[in-house]
Amino acid sequence: MIEYLTIGEIVNVHGVRGAVRVIPLTDDPARFKKLKTARVVHRGNTREYDVQSVQIQSKFVIVKLSGIEDRDAAAALRGAEIEVSRKDAVKLPKDTYFICDLIGCKVIEPDGNVLGVVDDVFSTGSNDVYSVKDRRGGNIMIPAIAQVIKNVDVEKGEIEVELLPGLKEVYQ
Repeated sequence: MIEYLTIGEIVNVHGVRGAVRVIPLTDDPARFKKLKTARVVHRGNTREYDVQSVQIQSKFVIVKLSGIEDRDAAAALRGAEIEVSRKDAVKLPKDTYFICDLIGCKVIEPDGNVLGVVDDVFSTGSNDVYSVKDRRGGNIMIPAIAQVIKNVDVEKGEIEVELLPGLKEVYQ
C-alpha cells in the first residue's frame, strides 16, 4: 500500500507573504486545519515544512508554510503536492476506502470471471463509479453501490462485484 496520501495540490500563490493556494484532494478540506507539518513533493524533491496557518475558502485552502516568506518562493512551489503519512490520515468509516487503494485492484465476479482492473474512480454526487480497464482495453463503468460491490479486499487487491441485470450484457 502507498505510504503517503496526497491531500492537495499547490496551484498558485496567495498574497505577497509566501502563502500558497491549494486545491484540496480530500473530501474534508477542514483536515488541513489539523496539519502541524506538510510533506511537499515537487519535481521529484520532497521536503517537510511546518504549517504556520491555514484558511479554508470556498474552493481552495490557503496555507502558510515556514520558510516560504515571499511571493517568489511560493510561486516556486506551484504544481507541488501536499501529502500526509497514512498513519496520520483521517480514519475512514466502515466500507469506505482511499481511492489510491482501489486503483489497481482486480475486479472479479462471484464465479471468478475477471472483469479488469480499476484505473480510476469518479464521484457523481450520489455514489462513486469505478472505471475498470478490461482485457480488451475498453472501460467498464461500475457503480460503487451496495447492490453491485459485494466485497473489497485492498490487502489482496480484489473487488468482488455482482453486475446488475442489463449491465452485464453490455460488457460481454
